[in-house]
Amino acid sequence: MNNNALNLPASFQDEDFDTHFKVFHELMSNKVFEILLVASPYDAYILEEDGSLASKITNEYRGLNLSRPPRITQAATAAQAMAMLAKKTFHLVVAMPHLDDMDVFDLGQQIKRVYADLPVVLLAHSVKGVYPPPEGKELSGIDQVFIWSGDSDLLLAIVKSMEDRLNVAADTKKAMVRVLILVEDSPLYTSYFLPLIYKEVVNQTQDVLEESLNQEHRLLKMRARPKILVAENYEQAMSLYRQYGDYLFGIISDTRYPKDGRLAADAGYIFLSEVRQAIPDLPLLLISNEPQNRDLASRVPATFLDKNSDDLLSEIHHFFLNALGFGNFIFRRPDGSEIARAANLKALEEILPNVPDESLLYHATRNRFSNWIMARSEIVLASRLRKAKIDDFSGVDEIRQFIIAHIHALRKWRQKGVVVQFNAKDYDPEISEFVKIGNGSLGGKARGLAFVANLLRKSPHLQERYPDITIRVPQTLAITTEGFDAFVSHNGLDPSAMAHHSDNQIASAFLKGEMPPWLTDQLCRYLEAVHQPLSIRSSGLLEDVHNHPFTGLYKTYMVPNNHPDFSIRCNQLITAVKLVYASTWFRDPRRFLSGTAYRIRRDQMAIIIQQLVGSRHGSFFYPDISGTAQSHNFYPIAPLKADDGVARIVMGFGRGIPEGEPSLRFSPAYPQVLPQFSKVEDILANAQRQFWALGMEGVPDDLYFDRGVNVEKRYVDDAAAEEPVQRLAGTYISAEHRIRDTVHIPGGRVLTFAPVLKYDAFPLPGLLKDLLTLGRDGMGCAVEFEFSVNLTGGGEKRGGFNILQMRPMSTGEDQLDVEISDVDVAEALCYSTQALGHGRKQTITEIVFVRPDTFDPKDTVAIARAIAAVNNTLLAEKRPYLLMGPGRWGSFDRWLGIPVKWRDIRGVAAMVEIRNESLKADPSHGSHFFQHITANGIPYLTVTEGSTDRIRWDTLHALPQMHSDHHLGHVRLQRPLVLKCDGKQSRAVVLLEERAAG
Repeated sequence: MNNNALNLPASFQDEDFDTHFKVFHELMSNKVFEILLVASPYDAYILEEDGSLASKITNEYRGLNLSRPPRITQAATAAQAMAMLAKKTFHLVVAMPHLDDMDVFDLGQQIKRVYADLPVVLLAHSVKGVYPPPEGKELSGIDQVFIWSGDSDLLLAIVKSMEDRLNVAADTKKAMVRVLILVEDSPLYTSYFLPLIYKEVVNQTQDVLEESLNQEHRLLKMRARPKILVAENYEQAMSLYRQYGDYLFGIISDTRYPKDGRLAADAGYIFLSEVRQAIPDLPLLLISNEPQNRDLASRVPATFLDKNSDDLLSEIHHFFLNALGFGNFIFRRPDGSEIARAANLKALEEILPNVPDESLLYHATRNRFSNWIMARSEIVLASRLRKAKIDDFSGVDEIRQFIIAHIHALRKWRQKGVVVQFNAKDYDPEISEFVKIGNGSLGGKARGLAFVANLLRKSPHLQERYPDITIRVPQTLAITTEGFDAFVSHNGLDPSAMAHHSDNQIASAFLKGEMPPWLTDQLCRYLEAVHQPLSIRSSGLLEDVHNHPFTGLYKTYMVPNNHPDFSIRCNQLITAVKLVYASTWFRDPRRFLSGTAYRIRRDQMAIIIQQLVGSRHGSFFYPDISGTAQSHNFYPIAPLKADDGVARIVMGFGRGIPEGEPSLRFSPAYPQVLPQFSKVEDILANAQRQFWALGMEGVPDDLYFDRGVNVEKRYVDDAAAEEPVQRLAGTYISAEHRIRDTVHIPGGRVLTFAPVLKYDAFPLPGLLKDLLTLGRDGMGCAVEFEFSVNLTGGGEKRGGFNILQMRPMSTGEDQLDVEISDVDVAEALCYSTQALGHGRKQTITEIVFVRPDTFDPKDTVAIARAIAAVNNTLLAEKRPYLLMGPGRWGSFDRWLGIPVKWRDIRGVAAMVEIRNESLKADPSHGSHFFQHITANGIPYLTVTEGSTDRIRWDTLHALPQMHSDHHLGHVRLQRPLVLKCDGKQSRAVVLLEERAAG
């Protein structure tokens, strides 16, 4: 087939306008908000007879869910009208005859002379004396004539008709909005048909809008309804057709009206015949009060309706349903018998695979698919289907796949970045990226996730840069805070009464509680459609807010969601939800809350239920890679820069990363600079040996998650034959004492992630770099996010990248902005301009230092033993300490520094590496302990003597010594010292408390 016909369905974002509603904000820019009604007191009374005219039009607007209704100002005379027009801006003038001081036709001309673009319509009680106008009078000042018969729908139709005239040129160009032409020369019939057509269009447009869209988008999409343009003669009709032929949705035409300046009995037939010749499949309706004109309609061919019919209203309704596509899509055989019907795009996509070839071809050749889809304001998709010709395809199956692929791509694309209300009837986990239950807040974590989804939708260039990678937010269901409030209220739970309960007691109380029936029903109906393993995560109102992100305080649980008994699946999910709710009132969150500005309020809990990313391997489920990324690196070792960001990755689930379990740390800008993998020994010591996986078999029916029975820590060696290890590991060859980047040779498997970081098996570094930039720009601050990766994506995809969470990059009080004043620098016990880490520490009372006055490089081994002994003592006493000494800490070369192992100093809270004449080694920045330093957030200061850096040795020696020998000094302070480390400027100070400024 022609390659242009089957172009990439996912490229909807490449259109000249944004299909995700952005363009809808720009439609209908010219609105009628102010109406000047010029009518004699009697005429005004007639209009008001059945109630307030303003109330009528307001009720019509509200009844149809339209935007702000117009306001009506009344003038009793032409003079009053002109005076009001001079003082105030009006968008429409509705003038009635029988004015006391001026003929209405003359008033129209006078208004047009001053306000040429202001629409003026004549509203009369009958055609007598107004159409045709009296002798000597002209309609040049009147845009349109209408006949009032007491139907307030006419008022709405007049307003909408004027708005359509004002907006049609711009809206068709911006968004290819459809156009329906009504050709009718009689004001009486125009006043009858126009309200009918508008109400039909508006009602039918509302009926076919997908329920999966949220209310805002429904209202915006209403702006894209077809425009209705009125012509009164053949020439006007042809002019509208020539101008808007590419956007025509249908034509409704009278039969007898003026042509060439005189009334022509067959003008409608001639007009529709010309249109039919150019557009064979356009819905056409010929109307007439002469039944014999049915023959003319059949010759066009067009649908025919008799104006005299008692069922005219019903017949027009059926024309909209069947011909214009507002009803169900009914698949028929060529003989007209029904095969199946679809009410929406989801149903159409599901039905299409089983529709017989002859029926599909019948509808495709008549552009029925594009017409029906156009009625749903899906203009891009409808236009693509219309452009594709039958001859472009090799057969019916290819046509079928083309239509299905494009419907699926559109449904999926338009849901990206949109949070919609969960509706069990229409929910499709393949399409709906983010749904919610309830009307309360999404909570902080879910808001961040929704923001990311929206950010990705607005950044199509990212997907274009990585076309073979699926970049997304996992399918997510959020239970808003309404669910939490309902649960607490339903069970009479009181946070004050539980203030002194243990966490277990609180959890037990929540587990005994009954979930509100409406929430149970929604959750179980959600599970009917979802069969992936799930994570149930907190989304408190205060989680992930700037400066106080309550990260890690609440619980997260995982369920395999694979039990053969559906009721047990539901119970396991509900149990997890209850336990997350319970964690809101646990001790740690309460304590944390009490120490913040938010202590006066009670945190509410929303919940995120996410489909877990990963694959099943035997009886376990886990992702290939999980990790975290931060846009600011507080431990940048050259050539890394702080703004390059940093990432930590593991195989399996990443739940151990925040706790400091082994992970591989790298900068996305320099993925092959790996301080913790600098030598074979480092790799063997620091490589990940265990990983987290979700057990899928043997899980108890009454799953109680805190017992840890379903999330297990496995050894990498036990999974050596599983695909993730095969993809990410290298092999250690002991005879050569080297690691080779392959698993196809004998030896021990070592997780090096080399295929990803060295050989671009998956573009993880580039993706992280781009996403960190995107997130930082979007949030306006440093950010961090969690992610999971599947290295295979099926088909032509190389894999999938999933963002699980994004938040401002702060993790507690110690991560707020750190200010180091000039006074701090002047009075510091220690000052460094080469500091790694970030935060403020005020818990250290011990200082252990290598004595500079007795130091000899040949004694470094003995010094290491002495430090280990002090470390063990302080560790047992739970006293964190500041360690200071010359050269590289942990150096394998005893002549370049103190050769301690991590076990020798694992109680350390901060470290100072001194560069001086004794040991002239380049600064190590803690590379030998990099895994432990970064995982534990240990500040690492480098002090170069002879520069602006300094240590006040005299002050240090003057402090009371807890212990001192030939090699070491040990000071115990009465009050904790203050350590300020500004990771953004790589500066740090150590202050004795009495000297600490601020």
